[in-house]
Amino acid sequence: MAEPAIEVYEDEQRTFPPDPAFVAQANSGDRSLFDEAAADREAFWARQARELITWDTDFHTTLEWNLPDAKWFLGGELNVAANCLDRHVAAGKGDKVAYHWEGEPGDQITITYAELLDEVCKFANVLKDLGLEKGDRVAIYMPMILELPIAMLACARLGVAHSVIFGGFSADAIVDRCEDAEAKLIITADAGYRRGAAARLKPTVDTALTTGAASVENVVVVNRCDTAPEMTEGRDHWWHELMADASTDCPAEPMDAEQLLYLLYTSGTTAKPKGIMHTTGGYLTQVAFSHKYVFDLKPETDIYWCAADIGWVTGHSYIVYGPLANGCTSVMYEGTPDTPDKDRLWDIAARYGVTQLYTAPTAIRMFMKWGTEYVERHDLSKLRVLGTVGEPINPEAWMWYHTHIGGESTPIVDTWWQTETGGHMITPLPGVTTTKPGSATHAIPGVVAELVDDEGNTVTEGGGYLTIAEPWPSMLRGIWGNPERFRETYWSRFPGRYFAGDGAKLDSDGYLWLLGRVDDVMNVSGHRISTTEVESALVDHPAVAEAAVVGGTDDVTGQAIIGYVILRGTHEASDELGNEIREHVGVKLGKIARPKTVIIVPDLPKTRSGKIMRRLLRDVADGRSLGDTTTLADPGVVAEIQSRAAEGDED
Repeated sequence: MAEPAIEVYEDEQRTFPPDPAFVAQANSGDRSLFDEAAADREAFWARQARELITWDTDFHTTLEWNLPDAKWFLGGELNVAANCLDRHVAAGKGDKVAYHWEGEPGDQITITYAELLDEVCKFANVLKDLGLEKGDRVAIYMPMILELPIAMLACARLGVAHSVIFGGFSADAIVDRCEDAEAKLIITADAGYRRGAAARLKPTVDTALTTGAASVENVVVVNRCDTAPEMTEGRDHWWHELMADASTDCPAEPMDAEQLLYLLYTSGTTAKPKGIMHTTGGYLTQVAFSHKYVFDLKPETDIYWCAADIGWVTGHSYIVYGPLANGCTSVMYEGTPDTPDKDRLWDIAARYGVTQLYTAPTAIRMFMKWGTEYVERHDLSKLRVLGTVGEPINPEAWMWYHTHIGGESTPIVDTWWQTETGGHMITPLPGVTTTKPGSATHAIPGVVAELVDDEGNTVTEGGGYLTIAEPWPSMLRGIWGNPERFRETYWSRFPGRYFAGDGAKLDSDGYLWLLGRVDDVMNVSGHRISTTEVESALVDHPAVAEAAVVGGTDDVTGQAIIGYVILRGTHEASDELGNEIREHVGVKLGKIARPKTVIIVPDLPKTRSGKIMRRLLRDVADGRSLGDTTTLADPGVVAEIQSRAAEGDED
């Protein structure tokens, strides 16, 4: 990768050292974890595994590394569900709240560790009665209700691998994933609440099973919304009926450290989804470690909230497995942040006294757009660590989060990791790291992240490809059923290195700035320009609330920068304002980075998890057919964007 032509962060001089009062109470308040890991990385991870996890049989070898295949904690046996539940109950903490759950209509459930253990054991027995055995695969297609983590943990208790499918996905997505995994069972719900309505799930499963997924023998259905779905006799079963007489006696079976825990599918742009494999011992070790230290978790007193969806890896690692392994109390919610009103997150955070909040830059920019009035209605003084996840955060959003949610004193941990990495890889530690707005800072202890150029040479300053140079415990163990695709996708570009697919740069202080996917780096007249950097410059304009940038095809420059922006508050769209915003980018970054066109839009095409679908924006820019838009939260947005883009072309 040539050094990026655009250096939007070079003038970022703001730094935020840890507050001395925070350092004094922090789980990690100095460099000792980093020093220990640097001295002996394997011994460091072995210590974490033994201190954070309970093993039925201790491991004899920390790591066996036959590139690209890793095995961690060989000879060790443990059970994930027992680590998340049984050991806490056995230690006398059964009455501790595991989850405060909030449904969108306002219904609330508080479930303790002892109650959660009973429900997990009951459902594990249900799975056994349905013929599931260790090594089988189960698909889970559910809303954000408590039965979702119950189902996951019941699978883990038996050594059945779960494959959670995000509740916004289509029937085709269910077919693809179930056929690839040869899933024997689908666990679903009739529907889930979303923006005041019942978003139906069971009919989508029915459609999937009429077109494919022949391996599925049974469907278990939670009655969440009373939508009276059609039930196929002999195949479909009500959750509550199966659970009515199920026993709470289900001993947790010890699993090999490398037993498959779950599959989670990531979509390729053209190829079929990849079934990312995560196993037991290494995965649980790294998510427990990172959850404890990145969020400075105090399980006795903290109320932790990861406001994500369990359908994505963030929810697996930091709603279910990490928090429960650490024995903390979490908040979990169904629905969206703007229903019943735009202060929903702040209302929940204030009522429960949330101490850690983990959300996405997309959500933060949405909160910025809505304004501070919704925040100011609530007391957020209990918050003591803020986190971001999912994409690079632009400095303006970071500062808004810092100022309006963190009260200018709460540390922000900007975390970089992937479905494939399993857990955090690059992030500040709040009691150790001086942060810079927009930078994920440094790799965590025990992870070796390096930038390389096109030839694979290490880059010590400037732009490069982000690689991981040494194996880590929660790393993916392959792509289900396709070891060659695993090698080709992740290990072929730079031999001996895992290539994350992301570009980044190192500043003169050694801080990492993530630039997004390499395929989100535009090539304009031979200059590599990051979409992230241009988006940050667009959002820097006082009229812009949110922005997305794509590279459109251009006969002269190869690619042309197309910017889509949402305006703040009372600003009104006009050609003059669009040109002003465009020129603002030229001033910030130089004329080469000035968008060819700025299109003012009412909203951006986002999936139901909040991710901007830039593929659709590229298709709009190039006038291509849009294809499948069923995973969008609001499919009608695309037609409006197309209309605005067409108006711009006419001008």
